Amino acid sequence: MSLPLDGLSAIVTGAGRGLGRAEALELARLGAAVVVNDYGQPGRDGSGEASAAPAEQVAQEIRAAGGRAVAHLGDVSGHEQARALVELAVETYGQLDILVNNAGILRDRMIFSMTEDEWDSVIRVHLKGHFNTTHFAAAHWRSRSKAAGGPVYGRIVNTSSEAFLAGSAGQPNYAAAKGGIVGLTTSTALALAKYGVTANVICPRARTRMTEDVFAGFEEPQDGRLDALAPEHVSPLVGYLASPAAARVNGQLLVVHGGMVAIVERPKVAAKFDAAKETFSFGELDELISPYYADRPPNETFAAAEVLGLKRG
Repeated sequence: MSLPLDGLSAIVTGAGRGLGRAEALELARLGAAVVVNDYGQPGRDGSGEASAAPAEQVAQEIRAAGGRAVAHLGDVSGHEQARALVELAVETYGQLDILVNNAGILRDRMIFSMTEDEWDSVIRVHLKGHFNTTHFAAAHWRSRSKAAGGPVYGRIVNTSSEAFLAGSAGQPNYAAAKGGIVGLTTSTALALAKYGVTANVICPRARTRMTEDVFAGFEEPQDGRLDALAPEHVSPLVGYLASPAAARVNGQLLVVHGGMVAIVERPKVAAKFDAAKETFSFGELDELISPYYADRPPNETFAAAEVLGLKRG
């Protein structure tokens, strides 16, 4: 019996722990040969000595289960290291078919306290890291498509966050990077569709070392049930988006957690005002727009946890 990803090869970045590990294991379970990438630094802020151990441990898990996997120790925020990662997949498996971008770090601080380095480092690892791997994977698929004279198989699954959707007061760098990843994904989806490649982005909610503070108030079940915030709730969606079954899913944003997937629509116009003359005056804008917000709470935002049904324990 064939598996959904039989004969396909995949890269998963940040796959030594947490979400990336669950995703790499799921792709392998579905039949893909996997390059497990992780820089291996112990600190969630990107601190500590790099180590091949996390990536190699996951690769060993895959091989022990009968799958194919190699480990790659590399920082995807480095352009040449991302190139080497894609080249490793092509050299090892003959070609690259699936790219799952998951690597990231946190350096949380309020906007008035954040340093330039705290901003730059998070943008570099998340947003530039996604760009780097996507750039080299896209060049690989474009070259293959030109040689084949038609579309080839390619799947990109990027990782954003509800911090981009709902805001996160202490994470202006992280929220900005995750919003940028959505823009990168939709642009990539349009650019690569003619080559047979899809690009989608997920906002996962999972309990990992990256989110241990965020979900500190959400209790883990003590009765043996799978934690609603377990990464294993997220990985099946990644496997689906990486598969031939998702050929018509492109440029989409999906929120996923605890047995739920929500497809997020592009922003809609909430209200529209037209100038009485050629252009607006200050007074006219005040008369039209101020009443619209008059009955709304100050600094109104929507709470994604409430909108999407996650309750605190």
